[in-house]
Order: sequence, then structure tokens, then C-alpha cells
Amino acid sequence: MKRNFFNLLALLIAFLPLALNAQVKKKPNIIVILADDMGYADIGCFGSETKTPNLDEMAAKGLKMTQFYNASRCCPTRASLLTGLYQHQAGVGDMMNTRKEPAYQGYLNKNCVTIAEALKPYGYTTLMAGKWHVGQAPENWPVKRGFDRYFGLIDGAGSYFGPYPYRPKQKLTIALDDKEYVPGKDYYSTNAYTDYALKFIDDNSKTKKPFFLYLAYQAPHWPLQALPKDIAKYKGKYMQGWDKLRETRFKRMQEMGIIPKNIKLSPRDSNLPEWNSLSQEEKINWDDKMAVYAAMLDCMDQNIGRIRKKLKDLGEDKNTVFMFLSDNGASNETINPNGFLPDIFQSSKKLASDPTSFTAYGFEGANVSNTPFRLFKHWEYEGGTATPFIAYGPNLVKPNTTSHQPAHIIDVMTTCLNLAGAKYPAIYKDQQIKQTAGVNLVPLFKGQKWAGHNALFFEHEGNRAVRQGDWKLVSNYPDNEWHLFNMVNDRTELNDLSKSQPKKVQELITLYNNWAEKSDVISFEKLATKKGEGY
Repeated sequence: MKRNFFNLLALLIAFLPLALNAQVKKKPNIIVILADDMGYADIGCFGSETKTPNLDEMAAKGLKMTQFYNASRCCPTRASLLTGLYQHQAGVGDMMNTRKEPAYQGYLNKNCVTIAEALKPYGYTTLMAGKWHVGQAPENWPVKRGFDRYFGLIDGAGSYFGPYPYRPKQKLTIALDDKEYVPGKDYYSTNAYTDYALKFIDDNSKTKKPFFLYLAYQAPHWPLQALPKDIAKYKGKYMQGWDKLRETRFKRMQEMGIIPKNIKLSPRDSNLPEWNSLSQEEKINWDDKMAVYAAMLDCMDQNIGRIRKKLKDLGEDKNTVFMFLSDNGASNETINPNGFLPDIFQSSKKLASDPTSFTAYGFEGANVSNTPFRLFKHWEYEGGTATPFIAYGPNLVKPNTTSHQPAHIIDVMTTCLNLAGAKYPAIYKDQQIKQTAGVNLVPLFKGQKWAGHNALFFEHEGNRAVRQGDWKLVSNYPDNEWHLFNMVNDRTELNDLSKSQPKKVQELITLYNNWAEKSDVISFEKLATKKGEGY
């Protein structure tokens, strides 16, 4: 009897590691993919003519969210997405300027945790490749904020072909883990970020641990730089002009159910001339820029396909959840080609398809990318804050589903923790952690009812907004006048109802002011007049 008992005990002990490994493997791998400056209508499954078959398939076999919001600018969105807090609470209330005000210090503070820091105690390997942009000093790099491995661009923007900055005397830093990295001859950032992501996933496969990967592509942020083989696919496709492109995309979005039939396309942006008023040379130049822009997105999609293939090869494809989104709406910004380093990038007469050019597509391209919305990155209108959102995972996300409920980047943290069976910490490294306002998206992933948010809030450099239910209140800086829109009848924000709905305006202003006070938002007029380092 005793011998049988000890034999059984020995058998249990022998199989215990296998049982524990099996338990760990039940936790899904989580991949968050962030595009940079990509407009709402820039991928195939949201209306574009650009070839994005991997994202299109993931959208068809997963969840599309048509009213998902970001923070309208690069680093504020990254701070918010990574921490589950509004950006001011995380210390990146504006850009990476060094300011004395804690909410505007320009890098992640110690009263927040990143998704990586929150997941590590629950058995996850934490990986990142791509653009960081929430802390340039080495003590604020990804490996200091919970990531086991990192490769990518520490700064906000630069050449895709090497460490060449867009500002005079600026130093651009590409890093591998905690060391500066010097790229080789054939470097192209979109491919390089994926190369390292694949290596990190491969290395982790030996550990049998689940992983979290934050893959923050630089594409399609200016400068417009792509590989010749990708550019060739799109040359000549944009000679029809911006008006026809916007109309075609808009019609396709309505047919797909992305935009309701009752919504009107916003007018051509006031900064754009009529297409037919352009010279042939100007038309060719714009077609060239758009071809390069499309090629950058095409290449990103190809690389997402490489990630998917690696997971399938490792047998992890059915145990992985993807989330894909953009950090803000399309950018209307232009860049000064005479300030770039080295000298080979300084010609303003080069076509964008010349790999040594530094160009942007300006108002013309951004107005197409943001179809059907008004305005762009930086503003709190839908053109600045609306992003396509795709969730995909065989056996983990219900296929062919679409949600029109408003959601926000603060929800990504809560969702990742729920998927991992993890808890959001109240204390981390002896620091009190601010409570997240994020809501778990997993019920939506499963096709279940989702309570959503009572309200969502936005502020960037004096531009403000609050979204509650069907209503959105928006204000542009420096006008500082509130405009009210009904998002069911007027998602493109064309019909201001503030004069006819004064009670609703006041109700939403009160909501906004209460949030701003709790979230450490400082009036931009006061912030802009303060003097200090980095101003």
C-alpha cells in the first residue's frame, strides 16, 4: 500500500512541471501593433485602395471597431496606450519637452506602470520593437520600463534608412536593448523592426512562456521613404486626384458598414485647390508622394504577415491575440528639406520615390487619408482622434464582427491584463500607481454586450473634446469656442448644434472640467507662457 502511494507521488512530482507548463501555455500571447500617423481610411478593410491583405483578413476573421479613439498626437497616445491612463496622468501631457509641471515632464512618470511592467509578474516575456517616443534619456528607455528585449527608434521621427534626423543638430538614436545600435547597409526600419520582433519571439519559444509584444511601426510617418519594389505597385494610381479618391473611399466605407449611409462626406479641406487647377508636373509629384505613402503601408502589412507566419510555424497562431490601431489621424504637417542631415537628404526638388528624399504629403494626402473626416493629427475632431481598430485571434476573438461603440486607447491596458489573468497594481516599486479609467474590451472580442464608457476625454495643446454617448463637444485652440455634434447623425462633425442645445453644451463642459482637474490638465495658455528648460 505504501509502495503504491509513493509510486503515485513520484509520478505526480514527475508530471508537475509539465502540468505547470500547460497551465502557462493557456495564457494567450498578446501583440499590440501601432501604426504611426496613419489615417482612418488608409487600409483596405477601412476603405483604402492600398493592398493590406493581412490586416484585411484579420479584420474579416476578427473584430473591427469603427469608433475607437487615440490622443491625436504621437507621444501622448503612446503614453496613454502603454499605461492605461490619460497622457497627462502618465507625465506626457504634451510632447517630450522637459517641463517642471509633473503632468508635462515629457517622459513616463513613476506613478504609472506600462503593460510590460504589469504583465511580467504573471509569467509573461515582454518584448518591444519600433518607435518608443516616451522618454529619450537612457534611464527612461523600454528596458527600464518593463521590457525584456527592445529594438527600435527612441525618438519621434527620422529616416527609414538609418539614424538621419529631421532637425538640424539633432541626434537620432536607434537602440538594441540598452545600447545604441548602428544600422548596416540594407537597413529599412519597417523590415528591421520585424526582424528583431521575430528573433525575440523565436528566442522566447524556448522558454515556453507566453509573450507580450508591442510592435510600434514608424510607418507611415514622414519622411515618405519606401522600397522601390513596393512603390512600383502604386505609381500612377493617384492621378485621378484627391476629390475622386475621397469619394471612392467614402463610398467603399459605406458599403462596408464602416460609416453609416446617413453620414455626409466632409468638404475638401480649404487648404486644397481644385485638382484640375494643378499643372501636370504638380499632379505627377503628388501621385509620386501618394505612391510612396501607399508603399509604406503595403510594406507594414507584409511584415505583419511575417509575424503571423512565425506564429503559425511555432504553433502559436491560435493562442495569440492581435490588436492593431494608429497613434493619431493623418498628418498635414510639411517638413523643411533644407534642415536635414546628412547632405544627401537636402534637395527639395527630388521626388519622394528617390530614396534620399525627405518629404511629406501635406494637406493634400492627409485629407484623403482621413476620409471622411475633418482636420488632422493634433486636433480633437475625428480627423485627429479616430483610428481603425482591429482585434484578431483564432478561438479568442469572434470572427466577422463590427462594433460601433466608442472605445479608447486607455482600454488596451485593461484588456491585456484581462487576457492574461492579471491584476492592475495599486503599488509598483514602492510607488502609488494611479488608477486606470480603461474598460476591458474582451466582452466585445467575444461578441458579448459591453457597457463601455460613460464619457471619453481629449486634450492636446489647448484643443479639447468630450464624447458622451451620441454627443461630442469640441474646441480648437486658440479659438476656445465649444462646438456640439450629434455623432449618430453627423459623425463628420459638419452641423454645430451648440446654439440649439445649450443645456447639453453646459452639461458636457462640466464633465470636461471635472475630468481636466482630476487628470492634472493645465490650461494651455498658462502652460505656454511658463518659461523653463525645453520651452
